[in-house]
Amino acid sequence: MSELFEIDAEPRSDTGKGASRRLRHTGQVPGIVYGARKDPVMIALSHNELSQHLEHEAFYSHILSLKIGGKKQQVILKDLQRHPGKPFLMHVDFLRVSAKERLKTLVPLHFVGEEGCPGIKMGGASSHLVTYVEVSCLPKDLPEFIEVEMSSMEIGDAVMMSELVLPEGIELPAMAQGDEADMPVASVHAAHVVDEGEAEEGQGEAEGGEEAADTEEE
Repeated sequence: MSELFEIDAEPRSDTGKGASRRLRHTGQVPGIVYGARKDPVMIALSHNELSQHLEHEAFYSHILSLKIGGKKQQVILKDLQRHPGKPFLMHVDFLRVSAKERLKTLVPLHFVGEEGCPGIKMGGASSHLVTYVEVSCLPKDLPEFIEVEMSSMEIGDAVMMSELVLPEGIELPAMAQGDEADMPVASVHAAHVVDEGEAEEGQGEAEGGEEAADTEEE
């Protein structure tokens, strides 16, 4: 991975909703780091710094360097809570990773070649049915994304999860459940076009509904 994300955090002892609320008022985000057979540690980090990191797609599927009180450890972003109505980060979870233990996390899909594929040139449309997949791998093998090749797709074609070309060392836990877990991640289909007859019929029904409503009001 070409990018390196470093995050500064400080341990915190105050817990509970009130403590978290006070922390947010100071421009910080409460969080926790756990895993790797070590005790969980409650942390606080800068809201602005974390927001800047989150603007990069790679941050969500990258091994991160988390520095707590001057000591660095490798983690991945495991969970993020945002305010439902305001641009505020409410809480963040980090999972420690061990170089010798496989981890599970979500990795984004990048769809390539769709604009020039035969199906699109014939007037079809594409759909991205899955945008992230869960992978299992050692930390050193974690990819920033997985490509979905669409350059040869015709109208009616679909790329199944089992057809994804995975980098070396990467597994999809979902596929361990067998063929029943297989699903399409992208498809090319005929574009829906409303002809003039359908449009006129729909307009007539709408006008009829308006006339009926006017009659009821009178």
